[in-house]
Amino acid sequence: MDIIISNASGVPIYEQIEEQIKGLIMTGELKAGDALPSMRLLAKELRISVITTKRAYEDLERDGYIESVIGKGSFVKGMNSEIVKETMLYAAQELMEKAVDKAIIGKVSLEEMKELLEIIYEEKKN
Repeated sequence: MDIIISNASGVPIYEQIEEQIKGLIMTGELKAGDALPSMRLLAKELRISVITTKRAYEDLERDGYIESVIGKGSFVKGMNSEIVKETMLYAAQELMEKAVDKAIIGKVSLEEMKELLEIIYEEKKN
């Protein structure tokens, strides 16, 4: 499991870990029942505090992406793909609302926004 941390992104490290693990689950790279690295091992690999990995795992468990078994570790939880998709769609909608607010303030047209979205989507998809 490759997790890449960016200190320059402005996003807290625990959120970067969460988002990347969620992405691996959504793409099927991590499947139900797959074991995640221990919090200590992940912290050591990323050269970060165990407290940070603990927070990421706790949030992932709270949101229903993983389950932790005392003495055995943390595992990807079996999830309904429609619920996962709906969760991601809602998060995307929130971000798009903020983008539209900025576009309106900057007098960016709907057509320009559509074109920009298509460009970004194609770049990220590949």
